[in-house]
Amino acid sequence: MSAETPAKKNYKDTVRLPKTDFPMKADLVTREPQRLAKWEAGGLYQRIMKQSAGRPKFVLHDGPPFANGDVHMGTALNKVLKDIIVKSKTMAGHHAPFIPGWDCHGLPIEFKVVKEAKDLAPAEIRTRSEAYARKFIDIQRQSFKRLGIFGDWENPYLTLTPGYEADIMRTFAKFVEKGLVYRAKRPVQWSYGAQTALAEAEVEYKEKTSPAIYVKFAVLTPGFSRLQEDGYSLVIWTTTPWTLPANLGIALHPDFEYTAGTFAHEDGRQEKLILANSRLEAFSASTGFKLDESRPTTKFKGSTLKGAEAQHPFLPRGSKVINALFVTNDTGTGAVHMAPGHGADDYIAGKENGLEVLSPVDDQGNFTAECGLPEFVGQHVFKSNEGIIAILEGKGALLGNEKYVHQYPHCWRSKTPIIFRAVEQFFIRINDFRQDALKAIDTVNWLPAWGRNRIHGTVESRPDWCISRQRTWGVPLPVFYAADGSILMEGEISRKVADAVELHGTNLWFEKDDAFWCDLIGLPEGSKRCKDTLDVWIDSGSSSVAVLERHPELYCPADVYIEGTDQHRGWFQSSLMVSVAVRGTAPYKTVITNGFVVDTSGKKISKSDQEQQGDDKGKDGKDKEKAKSGKPMTAEHYFNKYGSDMVRLWAASVDYQNDVPFSEELFQQTGESYRRIRNTFRVLLGNLNDEKVEQASSLPEATKMVAPHSYTLIDRWILERLHSIVSDCLAGFAAYDFRKVVSTITQFVSGDLSALYIDITKDRMYCDAENSPRRRATQAAIREITETLTKLLAPILAYTADETWEFLGHADSVHLQDFPQPNETFANAEAGAAVEDLLKARAVIQQAIEAARQAKKIGSNLEATVKLTLPEAGFAHAIFSDLPALQEFFILSDLHLTRGPDLAATVEVCTNPKCERCWKLLPDVGTIAEHPTLCGRCAEAVG
Repeated sequence: MSAETPAKKNYKDTVRLPKTDFPMKADLVTREPQRLAKWEAGGLYQRIMKQSAGRPKFVLHDGPPFANGDVHMGTALNKVLKDIIVKSKTMAGHHAPFIPGWDCHGLPIEFKVVKEAKDLAPAEIRTRSEAYARKFIDIQRQSFKRLGIFGDWENPYLTLTPGYEADIMRTFAKFVEKGLVYRAKRPVQWSYGAQTALAEAEVEYKEKTSPAIYVKFAVLTPGFSRLQEDGYSLVIWTTTPWTLPANLGIALHPDFEYTAGTFAHEDGRQEKLILANSRLEAFSASTGFKLDESRPTTKFKGSTLKGAEAQHPFLPRGSKVINALFVTNDTGTGAVHMAPGHGADDYIAGKENGLEVLSPVDDQGNFTAECGLPEFVGQHVFKSNEGIIAILEGKGALLGNEKYVHQYPHCWRSKTPIIFRAVEQFFIRINDFRQDALKAIDTVNWLPAWGRNRIHGTVESRPDWCISRQRTWGVPLPVFYAADGSILMEGEISRKVADAVELHGTNLWFEKDDAFWCDLIGLPEGSKRCKDTLDVWIDSGSSSVAVLERHPELYCPADVYIEGTDQHRGWFQSSLMVSVAVRGTAPYKTVITNGFVVDTSGKKISKSDQEQQGDDKGKDGKDKEKAKSGKPMTAEHYFNKYGSDMVRLWAASVDYQNDVPFSEELFQQTGESYRRIRNTFRVLLGNLNDEKVEQASSLPEATKMVAPHSYTLIDRWILERLHSIVSDCLAGFAAYDFRKVVSTITQFVSGDLSALYIDITKDRMYCDAENSPRRRATQAAIREITETLTKLLAPILAYTADETWEFLGHADSVHLQDFPQPNETFANAEAGAAVEDLLKARAVIQQAIEAARQAKKIGSNLEATVKLTLPEAGFAHAIFSDLPALQEFFILSDLHLTRGPDLAATVEVCTNPKCERCWKLLPDVGTIAEHPTLCGRCAEAVG
């Protein structure tokens, strides 16, 4: 190399490319548990509570999940939504404690324990049931914590703790003192599979095929002599032939018109029958019996036959004819078979008309001797249908028999069809406070709004509340029976039992004998304890008393309850009814309803399927976590495979107020949004790698370090956009519209930020002198953008936001921060109007460049000379007189401006020399002797 030839310099290392250790690969499955351990070791939740103490309170009351089975994606959706609400309210300036809880008693657990070991003593059933519940409390707690859900996990509320159980009994005492509790023999939904009464929420509906039969009852009463003498019969229709032994009456609608006439069958049979006029055609189609209109007929209102008596078709007793408004004209015959011991409507109407309550069925669903048919005693009622039909046929009372497919209630635990069966049970009189409950509903904010109508309808129509259960694993019903069988039920008795339970737990009820309790409570000798337990909906419904009133950091009514759509007849309703009964008000101010997570066919994820998965775990060393569909539905599968932040982002992205279709394929689509956000954070952090220490101060707004006039137009524009993003996101969080928050941020990240701002400012960030004013201004804007987005995403991407905050140089967690507020400095949208014009011009330029690229005239924007014609009118912002700023915005080397009638652009090949460092083709390349291959800007930057 000659002495005259300068050595060629390598400028690659002088380009200030983004540099950060923030990993491109999230590796959430590995890193999230490490961050969770750090949060727990540092007592993050407790620190948040301490820091926010004194602020306005916000209480979200956790509806208790049942302590069985793994956490499935439906439960994960609900729990993550709760956490997003609590985190967002905390960051919005509230003190928002979260006390998680579990519902621990009841049929599912006891059924599982008894199924695994027969003939257990009550005390052993309870011991095993508690162990079973606590096992799944621990399993679910670990899943919830792994999902990044903050709360007082070491001190949850459990319905099995003595203090909670005692408060349930004290709540019951208030019911008693208000005269709301009574004991009666009336029909309840009975599970013969589990041998207990069921709450409505423990019933599921499945398709069932039943025999639908038409049966005649001969009219007997002398007061209706013409019908009696002529041998007329009323015709009933039923899909439960087994209830006919309990028939005590026939109901007609008082206002329907009925016809008494002769009906002929094609096989030659003739019958004198009475049916509602509106059902004649359907009856004929089903049975083949048609009204012979050539013979005399009599028409009359149903009220005419009120008080008459008909003959039971196979038992030696009468059947009283009554009137009832529930009789319909869309099914049957207009004459309804009444068995007051086997139906709610039958019971109420029967009671009004003096009918007895006959229910000849035992706990196992078998006929007792009261059925009046010795050969059927001990036989299951559902196996007796064909035998009873045969009797009817033999008596000549059967007019028709067909198959009827319908939705029939089943016990959701034993999967057996239920029996409506009258048994002695304890009830709460709903009518005594129904109107108060309906009024309370209208004091609540229901989201979505249809939730109001749904719960209003269920409360308006619900019968008295059956609160006793024939179970062992539950809270004892604190009632006694005197030696003569009379009920000893007083508020003071219940409170005394509650006091003992708070000290020793409810096992004391089962471990000590009647004499012990009589002595403790001060009851007459010979009194005996009630063997029933309270309905578990009393347990969870009492949480506003046992939790909200017990914890000093909480209050009632709570600000928010949020659960699935089934809770309008479940926890939402039981909580409402208990609260209205004991304190006269609703226990909540706002109720949010989330939909079910359903598979792609629309089927709800089955709780029992997930429970089975939990039961199968550990039996053979394998995690049998797939539901019956063969698809994994446990939250554990998804956070162990994809990470908890992916589950959280999914939960925030879906339209949770409707049912949420779910599959692993659909879930994976969340990954694209997550990667876009993460990659943008990485680019932003990389551009802050040489940020000055004083700029990276812990001030909440980095832009305070830069005067507004120091920002270029593009900086001011992105900060104006950020101002709007903050406003929109805060409004989204306040409205519980997390989908809006996610869509607002992802659109900003992929559009304004990545596609425009980062791309346009890339040249200044990479190639300007390190401390150039516009470069440092852009860094300040980038810091504000990054910190702002990190805070806004913290309630949703709990782990990733905390990781990003750490890489921003902060020593403490982002979860100790408040939300950013809109920066009013950038509220006027002045830059936005100019950028709108710039984007119009950019679109025209890019169209021309693309045509030149397709023609292979140029390879990239920087190789083009663009002649841009601006319209005579408009495009008046000062930037349209700033050629360097325009070239930066359009990412061009050479731009020439003119004015003309229309916005237009033409492209030629740029002939300027190319800068080796910034790759722009500029006329001043080579004018600096020390750096002959650089433009003037780059030469100054490298010094």
